[in-house]
Amino acid sequence: MRKYIVVLYDGMADYPVPALNGKTPMMCAKKPNMDWLAQRGEVGLVRTVAEGLKPGSDVANMSVMGFDPMKFYTGRSPLEAASIGIDMKSSDVSLRTNLVTLSEDDLPYEQKTIEDYCADDISTEEAEILIKYIDEKLGTDEFKFYPGVSYRHCLIWDKGTTDLGKMTPPHDITGKVITEYLSQSENAKPLIDMMKKSYDLLKDHPVNIKRKAEGKRPANSIWMWGEGTRPAFDSFENIYGIKGGVVSAVDLIKGLGGCAKMDVAEVEGATGYIDTNFEGKARAALELLKKDDLVYIHFEAPDECGHRNEPENKVKSIEIIDREVLPLLLEGLREYDDYKIMILPDHPTPIVTRTHAGDPVPYLIYHKNAEKNSGVDTINEETAKATGNYIDFGPGIMAHFLED
Repeated sequence: MRKYIVVLYDGMADYPVPALNGKTPMMCAKKPNMDWLAQRGEVGLVRTVAEGLKPGSDVANMSVMGFDPMKFYTGRSPLEAASIGIDMKSSDVSLRTNLVTLSEDDLPYEQKTIEDYCADDISTEEAEILIKYIDEKLGTDEFKFYPGVSYRHCLIWDKGTTDLGKMTPPHDITGKVITEYLSQSENAKPLIDMMKKSYDLLKDHPVNIKRKAEGKRPANSIWMWGEGTRPAFDSFENIYGIKGGVVSAVDLIKGLGGCAKMDVAEVEGATGYIDTNFEGKARAALELLKKDDLVYIHFEAPDECGHRNEPENKVKSIEIIDREVLPLLLEGLREYDDYKIMILPDHPTPIVTRTHAGDPVPYLIYHKNAEKNSGVDTINEETAKATGNYIDFGPGIMAHFLED
């Protein structure tokens, strides 16, 4: 029986980076295992974010998993809510609720600067204390806050609306004054009001006092965005006829897997950043592969490094996955008669912009029993483009990967 593994490097694709002498992180990274597979497989570009959709890990990963966002997408936060285990009603609206760091100054809330969209990647344990405190102070029968992982949390709005004007993702505006990024919609007023109140509640919270004493940024405000309603997915097995599993540190990806009725692994020490348990995720993928036909293993680290303007760490994250993950996967796959591996990012997260982009991304597909000469020595944005292979319909890449 053939087995399939998708290795998703979130946000890996990039634009030329001045700090890397005009090269991209993919061009700079030493990735002998990825390049070995690329030399013996199919290399090309795929458009994972359709025209008219906002580039993000939600629609892009949905596409790579083989689900058309035009058909299945109802918002980012509902997918994360599903991962947390929230059973949304059809009348509920969910919103991603980040714990962020705003400037500590005497300016009104509207004039503060967003210094960090993830509050120094706050620990899940600290964040849970803060979100439960926010729910205690601001939660009602209408609004309920749920803790998630690290800085990523959820608000459920009973009988809410998604007509909220522009609710800007905080990672899009790091270092900027928030004035013009606060929705002016009348419907969003109760949400913006809770965001303002959260600053006064959190700025002197014991958790934040301790964090500041340790030289860490305080998680001194909530920030809401990514509104949506309950998703209605068909299962991965119903669409593709095989069983699938997911390995990720990120609620969004685990929620996608759960909505698609795929097995979802829990990996101790999986953080979503460069300090994640890379080996543990690889071993979890191989364990799932014993019962599932396909495993989708997702690494958030390159994306986070892009948002944080960390070119060296973005290069390092690509190299770590190549060094610590791919050899384990390849060794574990040797017990099967046949297998296919697909490696790609979901979207670019350019260092120079620090946010997502919708450009086509490089992909490689390696088939153990059908090796070929791709003509590519090393895979990156430019060599993938030069092959001339191009998939314009992002959700079609899964069917292409699974075909004989």
